[in-house]
Amino acid sequence: MYLTKTRVEKTSGQINLSNKFQLSTKKLFRSVRESTNNYHVKPSPGRPHIPSWLVLRPYQTQAITNWFKSNGRGTLKMATGSGKTITALSIACELYKQIKLQVLLVVCPYRHLVTQWGRECEKFNLQPILAFESVSSWQSQLTTQLYNIHSGTQQFLTIITTNATLNTDSFQSQLRYLPERTLIIGDEAHNLGAAKVEESLPRQVGLRLGLSATPERYYDDDGTQSLLSYFGAVIQPEFTLKDAIGQGALVHYLYYPVLVELTETESIAYSKITQKIGRKLLFKNKESANLTDIENNEDITHLLMRRARLVGAAENKLNALRELMQRRRETTHTLFYCGDGSPQADSKSDLSQLRAVTQILGVELNYRITTYTAQTPLEEREKLRRQFESGELQGLVAIKCLDEGVDIPAIQTAVILASSSNPRQFIQRRGRVLRPHPGKERATVFDMIVLPPDLDRNTLEVERNLLRKELKRFIEFADLADNAGEARIKLLELQKRYGLLSI
Repeated sequence: MYLTKTRVEKTSGQINLSNKFQLSTKKLFRSVRESTNNYHVKPSPGRPHIPSWLVLRPYQTQAITNWFKSNGRGTLKMATGSGKTITALSIACELYKQIKLQVLLVVCPYRHLVTQWGRECEKFNLQPILAFESVSSWQSQLTTQLYNIHSGTQQFLTIITTNATLNTDSFQSQLRYLPERTLIIGDEAHNLGAAKVEESLPRQVGLRLGLSATPERYYDDDGTQSLLSYFGAVIQPEFTLKDAIGQGALVHYLYYPVLVELTETESIAYSKITQKIGRKLLFKNKESANLTDIENNEDITHLLMRRARLVGAAENKLNALRELMQRRRETTHTLFYCGDGSPQADSKSDLSQLRAVTQILGVELNYRITTYTAQTPLEEREKLRRQFESGELQGLVAIKCLDEGVDIPAIQTAVILASSSNPRQFIQRRGRVLRPHPGKERATVFDMIVLPPDLDRNTLEVERNLLRKELKRFIEFADLADNAGEARIKLLELQKRYGLLSI
């Protein structure tokens, strides 16, 4: 399909795919399409097989080509919802065809992504072992099938596990038996850059593929470098949100910033925290606020987290939500993103905003909703997903467990009550909402943005530097919306307040 006369060598634990790739992108895409359409007879169950209905998009084909050109290593930086899973499984199918790949190991950050990957793998004729619950549910099966691979009685093995399970002694003891022809796929690979998790990745596996819309780890350059050192550099070209919308991989959208003022009490607390940040910088003998100084100082990072929690739980967001949804009682397929907790780091009322939102929607407005959190059992999540898609449930009220990898393309509207300062969360969330779905012509995003209080001159420069990055994210999303002009006018007030009109 892609490789001709491929020679397989092993160099320092890495399989060398030495083909020179003379096919142009246009010819390669035609080759993919023709080869895909000629897959009439399925191999035995469990062996990789591209489904007959699949026609890869040109950017997916180019990504596959460049991964092979990079000698079987690399990280795909593709917008959330643009088909990273399908691209990755297509690579596995091609490796099976060309070099008789024997094992596919997929590592996911969360349990629900294991089951989601399992469903996708089944479309490619695979029969994966889902290794993420109690050891007794998978260890014996994994041991037996690895033995079968080595004895030649089994042609292919697919394993899907979580980051946490990968790091256990039970799973690590199995990694030494992975054969040379193994491909590891790191889903939402940015999570694998943390030191403890990165150390658990198998070094003897030469074929490596990282998947992430945002491989750069927030405030962690060392972790980012470790991640890219293991999986390989970002494969060019990157596939941005603009690219995804332009090529129909994601739908168009309307973006409505909802500006929210802090209460008087919240404003006082916000100003005090910001003044402390300024004093920390002055104590370090810095003449001006610098983002590098902020990002590399643990004390300042702690203060920023406290302030972010305060903003996330801002009281007036609930009033804005009530006003918004009073006009939208008949709408369906709406997702509500709540904050992770209250302003106090050690507070036990971490679900306070979620409860308040549920009260407003479900009790006051009789909106048919339910919550979707990390505590929701996997079986219940699947049931809720079906009820949401059918319209039986008008909305889901979620915390961060819906940020990464979850595929609910029926979402038509998102109301974002709180976001972390980490740009990854914002990028992941917008991708969730923009996934195509039958009958879904366009999505709508309501984004609640807190207006910081007026600050004294000593802390204004600190605030400007902190806000600059976040405002760029809002403006980028506004500029790509179908109502870009309207959205930018709403953000203009925030730009004026902090002298950031040049962004």
